Amino acid sequence: MTPQPRFKFKVISDTFLKKLFSAGEQSKALLFIIKWLLISSLVGVLVGSASAFFLVSLEWVTTFRESHLSIIWLLPLGGLLVGLLYHFYGGRATKGNNLLLEEIQAPRQIIPFLMAPLVLFGTLVTHLFGGSAGREGTAVQMGGAMADQFTRIFKLRPRDRKILIITGISAGFASLFGTPLAGSIFGLEVFVIGRIRYDALVPGLLAAVVANLACHAWGVGHTHYEITFVPAMTGAGFGYALLAGAVFGITGMLFAKATHFWTSQFRIRVAYAPLRPFWGGLVVAVAVWAIGTTKYIGLGIPTILASFQDELPIYDAFAKILFTSFTLGAGFKGGEVTPLFFTGAAMGNALSQVIPLPMALLAGMGFVAVFSGASNTPLTCTIMAIELFGAESAVFMALACFCAYLFSGHSGIYGSQVVGSPKHLFYGREEGKSLTDIVLTRRKKP
Repeated sequence: MTPQPRFKFKVISDTFLKKLFSAGEQSKALLFIIKWLLISSLVGVLVGSASAFFLVSLEWVTTFRESHLSIIWLLPLGGLLVGLLYHFYGGRATKGNNLLLEEIQAPRQIIPFLMAPLVLFGTLVTHLFGGSAGREGTAVQMGGAMADQFTRIFKLRPRDRKILIITGISAGFASLFGTPLAGSIFGLEVFVIGRIRYDALVPGLLAAVVANLACHAWGVGHTHYEITFVPAMTGAGFGYALLAGAVFGITGMLFAKATHFWTSQFRIRVAYAPLRPFWGGLVVAVAVWAIGTTKYIGLGIPTILASFQDELPIYDAFAKILFTSFTLGAGFKGGEVTPLFFTGAAMGNALSQVIPLPMALLAGMGFVAVFSGASNTPLTCTIMAIELFGAESAVFMALACFCAYLFSGHSGIYGSQVVGSPKHLFYGREEGKSLTDIVLTRRKKP
């Protein structure tokens, strides 16, 4: 009696599966979800765990540095060590984030796994000895390098490999800042200005969410920011938000140009690459000793938090731009995003003295909008603002981020970004060019 029900169930299940997988678009969508749920989950767990280790390590080296300030005098030697490692072993990994963008745009070779431990070690050295840098670049590079190793394992085609790298980028960004939605959009938005790759939307989101969960599973948290009061949107508030956004965009452009300026100056004046961070580290160490504060080195989280409630000196934003652009231009490793947060929050704090909007609101607007202008990722930054500060301030944040994106022009911290859709008709001739090519073309003009 028992075999008959089993036979009927098998017939029914086989018939159901045949109908399901012959249904057309839905069956293909299901297969797509299953495939990328597996791959994105693997990427998310690995990258989220790596980010957790990185965040814990970064907190330890920062605490140690602040407790032993004399260690800053070893910054030149730390820079020399990192410079030598990248010179002899870095290879293609020396391009950093730009290598990830280039491989998404035109896949050639699998990203060397060595990029992950190199950038992790280099960033920790930078922060241990007192360089001014961020952490986003490290998480994104680790994520992209780790994810791309699955290309061989799953024998993925170039089209799928592009999506795979995007999942790594999204996972790294999301787990580092605790913003899975912003992380998923960042991976789609960052490599081409003005366009988004929608075929990677679901894989990127899956990887970002899993990576964020994995990071939290290790007991690692993220910094919390608070905007206690958001006024109702009025005509005046609308205008003030646009004005602030324009200032934030110009600030983001200044940050990007300053970083590229110091990079080019070190290349011109110091021929041997490993010596660039040595001399740069010596200058930074002397500068910190001269001004008598470590406020402008490292991540600067205490100053970011203070910008939401205390009046800061109006020069804080420019000092952070100078220290960070010089540190990164000299060849130290890290990222730009948290220093951009510092710069933007400090600039918003300064603007609160002349723009009648709450200090915390303007600090939050600057926090995301300067990043928007420097990275050309306005959607990412708007969503990040909602995840960090709440939906109440969403309209103010969007106005600032979108306006900053426009006013930063065709400039940015990622030289390999390609202009997919020009920001304005005035920039029409620059469509299809990378930001690096645009800079070179402008220099050639009389």
